Amino acid sequence: MDMEGFYEIEAVARFILTRDFRRVALQFPDELLKESTRVVRALREKLHVLKKSTGERDRDVRDIGLYVMGDTTYGSCCVDEVAASHIHADCVIHYGHTCLSPTSNLPAFFVFGKASISASNSAESLCKYASASGKPILVLFGLEYAYAMEEIKEIIAHESSKLCGSTTILDIHYADVICSIMNPTGKSETSDEHLESFSISTSDGCSGKTTATSYNIGGLGWSVPEGSRIEDYTLFWIGSDNSAFASVVLTFNGCEIVRYDAKENHIITDFTQQRRILKRRYYLVEKAKDASIVGILVGTLGVAGYLRMIHQMKELITAAGKKAYTLAMGRPNPAKLANFPECDVFIYVSCAQTALLDSKEFLAPVITPYEAMLAFSRNTQWTGAYVMEFQQLISSTQTGVRSPSKEARFSFIQGGYVEDSDLQEICDEEDEDRAVAIVNIMEKALQVRDKGPQYLVKGAAKSGPEYFATRSFQGLEIYGKSSLPEPLLIGRTGKASGYEDER
Repeated sequence: MDMEGFYEIEAVARFILTRDFRRVALQFPDELLKESTRVVRALREKLHVLKKSTGERDRDVRDIGLYVMGDTTYGSCCVDEVAASHIHADCVIHYGHTCLSPTSNLPAFFVFGKASISASNSAESLCKYASASGKPILVLFGLEYAYAMEEIKEIIAHESSKLCGSTTILDIHYADVICSIMNPTGKSETSDEHLESFSISTSDGCSGKTTATSYNIGGLGWSVPEGSRIEDYTLFWIGSDNSAFASVVLTFNGCEIVRYDAKENHIITDFTQQRRILKRRYYLVEKAKDASIVGILVGTLGVAGYLRMIHQMKELITAAGKKAYTLAMGRPNPAKLANFPECDVFIYVSCAQTALLDSKEFLAPVITPYEAMLAFSRNTQWTGAYVMEFQQLISSTQTGVRSPSKEARFSFIQGGYVEDSDLQEICDEEDEDRAVAIVNIMEKALQVRDKGPQYLVKGAAKSGPEYFATRSFQGLEIYGKSSLPEPLLIGRTGKASGYEDER
């Protein structure tokens, strides 16, 4: 495929001109960054051609600034509004794989790319599987294959027309791409109506709007008619085994799922390894229940609603009698999180496709906001349902703030009954008395001095200061016996190539 078609040069140029943007940020993932100079050159030429066709002056085109962004602060699937704000961009053109998370401040145009796929082979595989299956089929796909879906639908519709007189009827439904242009308000520009009014597109061309249950995940949206459940469908995924597919497997773990590999041209039905992830996540939820100090990791600065989610997590943790600390460190890794050994568990607030971190190498588990709800809310049990999008949890009734219970609970990790944090003894007091009591506890913890070798027991501390007080090494001694100020120590002076004290 030619470069102009792959990067949708004309569509991007029209988007910039029709909205009169002057400073445009072009966000590339690492694997496409090498093509950025060619894309900028082609885009500027196309802007010149479109301006010339309208009879306007070329000087306006030269005034449009195109800025290439790479090495995003967080996941490359999200729009990096922080980096775009550094150049005061009016919009962001996002290239490559995306989670289509709503933006907070800037409009965005998404270029999904066009991965290689044989429409005839994929349609043939889908028809064969649908004919052998006794359940309706719901087709989901990676956004990089969205361009080929119309051709696949036409081939399947043609095959369905041949089977009209037979007993085999292909009951195939398709998800739709929610949007390719996103405004900060979150309203799509590819449809005039909201997601709740999506209708299912069937293989025989019939579609109707009715009271339905709507779903959306990974930039795809669809609805299930009234009286039906999503578990009644077989999910047929067209695409690779990536983070988008992992979100589908976890979110709809009660459905039968198959995947069509477009590169190898075959169907995969065994997802034992992917479903095993749920067992691991359940274990992390149980482990988080025993945590005393919780770190909230900021995993995005651009996805709409992330601040509300962080505040909601703080309220949930505090109400559970635990201590919460908010940490912003870019992309988390074991070395970064090892600097905070006092935290028993971390909550990662990020988009759905970067939320699942394999925490086996980390000193403490890393869980999602939904898992935090299950861990820190009493009378909430694991039902198998799983939520990846934290926007669906904002102001949810399941996250109601509660006071920690004085009743002991059973810990599956410790194998016995345990009580909540020691802070719960002050939770029945008034707000003012509670604040004073917490301050007294912190001051007492900070006043404890090291009087000999101590051995740290993980999880014994209830707050950061208390953990610091129990450490055997607390840094340099800043409280000397002398009241006189320390003498000023001057290091080397001069250039690094030759200091003044060097011959």
